[in-house]
Amino acid sequence: MKDDTVKENRRSDSADPQRQLDHLLREAVAEQSLLHATFSQPRRKDDAQSRKVTVRPVLLKSGLRYQFERQVGNKALHENRPPEEAVTEMLRLLAEDYRQGLIKTPQADLQILVSKKGKTTLLRQPPSAKGDRLTPPGHNRTKSYLLPEGDPVPFLVELGVMTPEGRVVKAKYDKFRQINRFLEMVADVSVHLPKDREIRIVDFGCGKSYLTFALYHLLAVKEKRNVRIVGLDLKAEVIEACSRLAERLGWDRLSFAVGDIARYEGENQVDMVVTLHACDTATDAALLKAIGWNAQVILSVPCCQHELFGQLSQPLLKPLLKHGILKERFASLVTDAVRAQLLELAGYRTQLLEFIDLEHTPKNLLIRAVRLENAPGRDAARERELLREYAAFRDFLHLSPYMEKMAEGRLADRLAEK
Repeated sequence: MKDDTVKENRRSDSADPQRQLDHLLREAVAEQSLLHATFSQPRRKDDAQSRKVTVRPVLLKSGLRYQFERQVGNKALHENRPPEEAVTEMLRLLAEDYRQGLIKTPQADLQILVSKKGKTTLLRQPPSAKGDRLTPPGHNRTKSYLLPEGDPVPFLVELGVMTPEGRVVKAKYDKFRQINRFLEMVADVSVHLPKDREIRIVDFGCGKSYLTFALYHLLAVKEKRNVRIVGLDLKAEVIEACSRLAERLGWDRLSFAVGDIARYEGENQVDMVVTLHACDTATDAALLKAIGWNAQVILSVPCCQHELFGQLSQPLLKPLLKHGILKERFASLVTDAVRAQLLELAGYRTQLLEFIDLEHTPKNLLIRAVRLENAPGRDAARERELLREYAAFRDFLHLSPYMEKMAEGRLADRLAEK
C-alpha cells in the first residue's frame, strides 16, 4: 500500500471499490505491510459465528502465516493461513460474513463499509498502528491457548507436561502445543454435539491418553457439559495407568478398557469418535464403527497406511511408483483421500487438516468429519457425482480398500448404487 495512495479521510474515487480492495489487500500482504485486520458487524445472527474476526501476522518455523482469531462464546479459536490463502479468506469474510473491515498498515488505516445492498465503500485514514514493514511476532510468545501456560492444569501436571506452578516442561513443549491444537479442532465442531443429553465419546487406540484427558478436561471441566468418555487400547498396562489417573483426578465419567477396535461392542450410540494413530486398517475399522453409530463428529489421525501400498498399480504413474519412498508417501495420501471420500458418501462433511507442524511428526494429517443430518444441500446429482468420483479414483489406481469391503448399512447401500 504505497504512501502516494493515502489521502486522509477521503473516500475512494475508484469506479470499482471491490476491485481496489482486492488490489490493496494483495499488495499489503505481498509487501508484508499488513499489521492487523479486523472484520466485524456480522451479516446474520448466528450463535456459532464469531462477532468479529481479527487477523495478525505470525512467524512460524514453516514461514510467515496470518493468524485468524474467532471468539465463539468463551472460546478463542485460531487458524493459521499462508499469505495467499489469507487474502482469499479476508475477501470472503467481507463478501459473505461481515459488513465492516479495518486494515492497518504503516501507511494508512483502510476502513471498509459494506451496505445491506452489497455496495462497498473504502475510507482511508492516517495510520494508527505502529511499525514499518512487517516484523512478525514470534508465534508462541503471544499465542492464546485453550490451556494457557502459567495456569496449572491437574492432568497436565500428573502427566509431566506441566510443573505444579503451571510452567510447561521444556521437553514436553511440543506435546503441550499438540494438546492445544487438538482442543482447537474439537472446539471448532463441539457445537454439533448434543446439548440436551449426555455426550458419549469413544477414543479408539487412546495410548497414554494425553488427548483423552484433554478432551474430558475441555468438555466436562471447563465447559461443564454432561459427557462420558471411554478410552480403548490393546495395552493392558497403559489402560491400568490411565484408569488410576482418572481415579486420582476424580473423573468418574472417564473410563478405560482393553479391547480391539474392530470387535468393540460396548456402546449402542456414540456421538463422537476419536482415533489417533490407530495403525493401518485399524483406522478404517474405527471409521466404520463411527459411521455405524451415526456419530456426529469424527476426529482421526491415521498412522502406518500399509494396506494400499501393495495394491497401487497405474502405468501412467510409473515414474512416481517405481521409487519406494515416493510410493509410500503417495499411498498414505491416497489412503486418506479414499477415507475422506467414503465419509462424504456416508453423509459427512469432511476436512483434512494439519494436526501439528511437519517438523514434529510426518503423521500430521487429521481427518475431521461432521455428520450432515439428511445431508442438507446434497441433492441426488451431487450424491451421484461423489460416487462417480470415488469409483473413478479407485479404479484408476486399481484399489480394493478395506473400508469399502467392510462397509455396512447406508455406506454399503451407496456403494452398491450404479
